[in-house]
Amino acid sequence: MRCWVFIAVMLLGLLPGAQPRADEGMWTYDHFPATTVREGYGVSIDARWLDQLRNSSVRLSSGCSGALVSAAGLVVTNQHCVIACVQGASGAGHDYVAEGYLSRRREEERPCPGLQVQILESITDVTTSVDRSTQQSDGADLPRARRVAVARLETSACAKHNHALCEVVSLYGGSQFKLYRYRVYSDVRLVFSPEFGVSFFGGDLDNYNFPRYCLDSAFLRLYNDGRPAATPEHLQWRSTAPIPGETVFVSGHPGATSRLLTNAELEMQRDLFIPTRQLVRAELRGRLLQFAAGGAEQARVVTDTLFDVENKFKWFYGRGRALADNAFYATKQHEEAALRAAVAADPALTAATGDAWGEVARAVERYREIFLRHEFLEARAGAVSDLYHDAVFLVRAASERERPSGERLAEYADSRLPLLEKQLLDDREFYPQVEQIGLELWLMKASEYLSADSPEVHALLGGKAPPQLAAELVARTRLADPAVRAALWRGGRAAVEASEDPLIRLVRATDAAARAVRREYEQGVEGPIALATQRIARARYAIYGESVYPDATFSLRLTFGQVAGWREQGREIAPLTSFAGLYGRASGAGALTLPARWRAAAARIDPATPLNFVATFDTVNGNSGAPVVDAQGQLLGVAFDGNLHSLGGDYGYDGRSNRGIAVASVAITTALRQVYGLADLADELEDLPISRSRD
Repeated sequence: MRCWVFIAVMLLGLLPGAQPRADEGMWTYDHFPATTVREGYGVSIDARWLDQLRNSSVRLSSGCSGALVSAAGLVVTNQHCVIACVQGASGAGHDYVAEGYLSRRREEERPCPGLQVQILESITDVTTSVDRSTQQSDGADLPRARRVAVARLETSACAKHNHALCEVVSLYGGSQFKLYRYRVYSDVRLVFSPEFGVSFFGGDLDNYNFPRYCLDSAFLRLYNDGRPAATPEHLQWRSTAPIPGETVFVSGHPGATSRLLTNAELEMQRDLFIPTRQLVRAELRGRLLQFAAGGAEQARVVTDTLFDVENKFKWFYGRGRALADNAFYATKQHEEAALRAAVAADPALTAATGDAWGEVARAVERYREIFLRHEFLEARAGAVSDLYHDAVFLVRAASERERPSGERLAEYADSRLPLLEKQLLDDREFYPQVEQIGLELWLMKASEYLSADSPEVHALLGGKAPPQLAAELVARTRLADPAVRAALWRGGRAAVEASEDPLIRLVRATDAAARAVRREYEQGVEGPIALATQRIARARYAIYGESVYPDATFSLRLTFGQVAGWREQGREIAPLTSFAGLYGRASGAGALTLPARWRAAAARIDPATPLNFVATFDTVNGNSGAPVVDAQGQLLGVAFDGNLHSLGGDYGYDGRSNRGIAVASVAITTALRQVYGLADLADELEDLPISRSRD
């Protein structure tokens, strides 16, 4: 029986002590269930253990996680988390995504444009301050009131701290607000990245499957004032294999979950949101694959974009499959009915909650009405075109920066601007053909879904066909030049309004309509849902308290479980794979082809050495690159994926078959020594004396 059925049954019995299963949950560091871990696994976790792991865990602005693994600012993460940096370092003469990137000296460590690394330093409860500032707000005004309150708190918290980022995080559906302060590193350099052929061995066919045979790992280094950052607190590297049944922990930044959505919201996801995005994404994937088939250079420049699109396609497929599963969906309906029954049984909770579920349902109906306009004019406008998104940022920032921080669109608050400015101004590589594919598809789908006769589409196309307009925009824009972007950024409103760049002109012409549908969404959908779900969340919180975990918010969380396989179609899936399995699966066909240096190194590698492993930890998108540690806090592996069953984890966790996948730390150091000849890097990880070449 799934864990949420158990919760629902407990609720129907009105037993407020209902607990999730032991290995479920994305727990905040300030309320980690140490007692549950001690009683369930026999492992004692104290404050020092938690502090060490928290101080060693990092968040990448690319949407991933990682960990400090040496005293000289060395960070381990996934190769797929830094693929944009690797691709940017490449050129016509070198494809470092395909070849791998190896630095043998510090001076060879290459900057990663637009990438920032953040380390959580403190957590402060600011619930009272946010509630006081928003208590008079109705549904339509709540998003704005929260933005004002949050901007004030974030600005005040970071005022006395250099190189800091402050974020107010909403937890338990608005029942709590916590201020997270991060130490920020903006000088981040690439140290090592394996070949894509071994990092993503098996390709899209093996993605979200197990057994897996991937070395999805990479190393970055943090720099301060041109020197490697001093990071005395870091994880100890474990050079022995994972043991089936041993307790493990994952410290990462899960991006978002939807486990507390109402049934009305889930129906919207199932019937409209997921199908629409998947149809568009499927066509985009086909166009990118067709382009990649045109030659080696085309394949090189599209690698990052195609990987991201294919990954999201499979991820959304898993989410859709979960919601289409009648048994799964019945448990979600049962869960909501049970919670509503528990609320109805308590007069005080009934009065406080009101018609919250009805309010959400009415807001969802409003969302259905405006969904396509919101999707194609605002939420997904521009598709995969980085140049278009730079144009939107420049146009909107020009006016938003003239307002007080709390009055701006949320992404333009003072606390967000430093990273956005870095991403805008850093010298990045753009690929015109990929830009054109993204713009053309977006313009075509906007015309198709909104109708060619709509005023919004007329404003977008200006009487031109989507292929013609997309080609002209890419050919004539100068936004690929960082000096042009810098001039527009520093020139503010006057420079942007005077610009004749075609992408800037397009955004200027359509921004009013995009902002209008965004306001409709915020005031008619987001605001009412936030107000209603806050009351639902507080009712749930009154029943459960902090015995349950909050939904994910791309803030630091800790989850735990055991190294364990599962049963699939009548057979047992073993929890570990080895290098023997990698070489045995390498048929030489397509994505099952090993890079040349791996074929040459076969005799030097102990085939029994573990490569990948699965465990029952509860992870989702955003945990990629997160450290997997043992009971002593040693780094045992690096999370990089989940199995197919985990894809429904956005809506719920099933401990029978939901598994996270990690590359073993011993596999990484084995590869560094035996395949790449990077003994110094392996020595740095294992805290051994290092030669002067890497000092």
